[in-house]
Amino acid sequence: MSTPTGPRFSYGTNGLADHRLGDALRLLADLGYEGVALTLDHQHLDPYAPGLAARLTEIRRTLDATGLAVVVETGARYLLDPRRKHRPTLLSAEPEGRALRLDLLRRAVGIGAVLGAEAVHFWSGTPDAGTTREQAWQRLTDGCAETVAHAEAAGIDLAFEPEPGMLVADLAGYRKLLADLGRPERFRLTLDLGHCQCLEPHPVARCVELAADRLAHVQIEDMRRGTHEHLPFGEGEIDFPPVLAALADTGYRGLVSVELPRHSHAGAETARHSIAFLRKAAAARRRPPAPPQPHPPHQPQASKKEAVPV
Repeated sequence: MSTPTGPRFSYGTNGLADHRLGDALRLLADLGYEGVALTLDHQHLDPYAPGLAARLTEIRRTLDATGLAVVVETGARYLLDPRRKHRPTLLSAEPEGRALRLDLLRRAVGIGAVLGAEAVHFWSGTPDAGTTREQAWQRLTDGCAETVAHAEAAGIDLAFEPEPGMLVADLAGYRKLLADLGRPERFRLTLDLGHCQCLEPHPVARCVELAADRLAHVQIEDMRRGTHEHLPFGEGEIDFPPVLAALADTGYRGLVSVELPRHSHAGAETARHSIAFLRKAAAARRRPPAPPQPHPPHQPQASKKEAVPV
């Protein structure tokens, strides 16, 4: 197999929730994607369902047959609580809630190891009412440290994502968390390029450069400044060729996963449009700049005397 020369495009299964997982994987391979961001959830791969080992063997066989690389994601909306979206979290006030989230992350690390995943993705969550920032931060660092220990034992990278509205919302927050954890090598970063457009103080391409030393996974979609809404390509404000050029220039060779979790109703067509758009943007970033146009011959300006109308 040849060494990849640039980022590899993948697609999130949270945007194909109406497909059977095997069908989704074969669809992505047929469209030319090189990977998949696989969200652990009840409809595709439930980490709590009976027969998990056999299910993982089946999925690993399909991944091998299609040649798709994989990142495991843990951002399912209602997997842990059917009434509360994205809850419980590592910040939850109730210890049993935090333990449930930690158990999910431990299971995700084990699943990632079986599937040969390039990383396991997760985020901080938001504090419960009545929780101080100091309490929330301590719970987060404790939970991340425990998850790092599981990842180190399994030999798999974590890919922590700053998420708008969460305790760790931006790159500065990730850097603080990384430092407080003692900079463990396995505690790496998911950079969502839309989030950069939404709230980071730097242009998206500059965010790529600032994050390059920690990147384990990249998510990609369109977005507008100040609005956390994942949009299909061409419906937001991001200029993608310079961003893809920045990824290539930093030497990133990991997965760049399309993140459109509200588009399952048109999943196949959205996946088709997305790969076509990304290929075009990638080709544009490789295109050499147009040569400068020659200036027209200099025409001497008429003197004021010559310009007197006749």
